[in-house]
Amino acid sequence: MHFIPMLDLLRDASSRGYAVPAFCVWNAETANTVLTVAEEMRAPVILMIGPGEFPLLDPHEIAAVAWALAKQHCVRAALHLDHGDSLEQVCACLDAEFTSVMLDYSAMPYVTNADAMRRVVAMAHPLGVTVEGELGHVGRVDDVTSEGGETPALTDPEQAVAFVQETGIDALAVAIGNAHGHYTRLPRLDFERLERLHAAVPVPLVLHGGTGTPPEDLRRAISLGIAKVNVASELMSTVRTSLTEQWRAGRNLWTATAQAQAMRALSAVLRRWFEATGAAGRL
Repeated sequence: MHFIPMLDLLRDASSRGYAVPAFCVWNAETANTVLTVAEEMRAPVILMIGPGEFPLLDPHEIAAVAWALAKQHCVRAALHLDHGDSLEQVCACLDAEFTSVMLDYSAMPYVTNADAMRRVVAMAHPLGVTVEGELGHVGRVDDVTSEGGETPALTDPEQAVAFVQETGIDALAVAIGNAHGHYTRLPRLDFERLERLHAAVPVPLVLHGGTGTPPEDLRRAISLGIAKVNVASELMSTVRTSLTEQWRAGRNLWTATAQAQAMRALSAVLRRWFEATGAAGRL
């Protein structure tokens, strides 16, 4: 297989009432595990990589790894830049053949955010690459997660309509009380706001901070227009916990063996998310 534009996946999800999970990957092992489980579950999937992962493999290196692995699998998937932090980073990912990019200027003034997104669209659309933007600002709830900030701001539906029209973006990440990281208390999602956004905004909506979202809230959000759900913190902590427990117990001190065990733990989490988002069996 080869990676396809993320918008192709989101349009199908929107029309059929499910969401595509976007999973954070950071090396060959995690990318291969995501693709393997997606194939097993007959589910579409998005591999997402961002600034927090690039210190390990830069955009060209991780894209080369992902593309090589994709050839070994039969699944509909996109390769996505998550929370890109500069136009230069977006350009690098476009050059590396990502099929979707996000520039996150949501913490900046509206005019700055909109102007930057127009520039990204002008670069990406001629290449057939999907563009995701964020309006409002999704915060974070722990000290481990790199995305988000201290002061979240909810998405205004009327401003969202203008933002999409002015920029030409293909998908919109919304702030409705969600947050990045591991919730210290259950989130209180603003479903009335989400309903207004879904009614007004003509592009698929994205929920960042999927980790810890109660299943019933997730189902309701999907019914109100969420077509993509980002999952990162739970994946990182699953792998970290597996490795830590193995080594504290004096088991699998050979790193490759320990990583293989961690990937089995990761697979179980992925299967649960494919079921929770309704993506399982959609191929």
